[in-house]
Amino acid sequence: MNENTYVVIMAGGIGSRFWPFSRTDFPKQFHDVLGVGESMLQMTMNRFKDICPPENVYVVTNRDYENLVKEQLPQLSDNQILLEPIGRNTAPCIAYASYKIAQINPNANLIVTPSDHVVLKQDAFTQVIKKAVEAADSDDVLITLGITPSRPDTGYGYIQYIDDESNTIKKVKTFTEKPNLELAQMFLNSGDFVWNSGIFIWNVQSITRAFKQYLPEISEIFEEGASSMHTPQESNFIVKAYSHCRNISIDYGIMEKVDNVYVVLADIGWSDLGTWNSLYTINQKDEAGNVVGGNVMLYDTKDCIIKTPKERLVVVQGLEGYIVAEHDNVLMICRLDEEQKVKEFMSDAKSKKGAEYI
Repeated sequence: MNENTYVVIMAGGIGSRFWPFSRTDFPKQFHDVLGVGESMLQMTMNRFKDICPPENVYVVTNRDYENLVKEQLPQLSDNQILLEPIGRNTAPCIAYASYKIAQINPNANLIVTPSDHVVLKQDAFTQVIKKAVEAADSDDVLITLGITPSRPDTGYGYIQYIDDESNTIKKVKTFTEKPNLELAQMFLNSGDFVWNSGIFIWNVQSITRAFKQYLPEISEIFEEGASSMHTPQESNFIVKAYSHCRNISIDYGIMEKVDNVYVVLADIGWSDLGTWNSLYTINQKDEAGNVVGGNVMLYDTKDCIIKTPKERLVVVQGLEGYIVAEHDNVLMICRLDEEQKVKEFMSDAKSKKGAEYI
């Protein structure tokens, strides 16, 4: 294990597309979504056990989730849990972790990963990550993992790469955010597009240099406060820093603009598990195509995902292609092919029924 390798886990989102299972006070990354005895956050932490030592793992989360992180990852010190006062998207989140780690190790290589993704092929993942870290350690490159697409999915961003068969690390040609179905099919047919996983690998000097060039206002904020990192003044500095940071993603702010961005093609059994449909896709189905979690009796029902509390008996008859999801004080029944409305339902529930439902 290389002591210069660090992992940054981004765990601050509320997973609104997974409502009502994912809630403001207990987002999906803290749930055992797959029923395997580990939360998404714990699975993510364990994914890197052969890649870097546990003391080199940092979790960036909202300060409201501090206790949840401590409960689920007791092996982390307080210094390894970075608390954001407000959500400002991925660029400030990554800047915070990068400038903090740079203070203790200016040679650090960072792996930045969301906390709520699924990787089914662990050995392949470890191999791909180590290969990317080696490249980031030796060259001034910003690397992302590109997932070989299995279908024309409109829920993912796509990366087009320049196909150089002599290199496993490919230079990126274009980024495209969530295309329509026709365009996604064209991408799939072309053979030189991959899904953007949102997992990044780079040396800390490379990413801070990119911040300085493409997001100078964020760079200035964190450079000025760098000396307060790892001190009692860090918390006060971060509150002030985030009040001045704009809401911007690392993709839009940096990755889509730099000319030293590369992609490593990865067949790792990946899903971002961002929606009910993605959970349906990766789970085992019964003979009628249903994914069931809970105490459920089904009649004339097929191609549904049903996730309900184990203490409640749920009887479903005559449904095809539906989400039936109950958690806490909310029951949602929605067509699986219209799951994009879930965020709308959540917003309406907050405005019309009250914050206790979100």
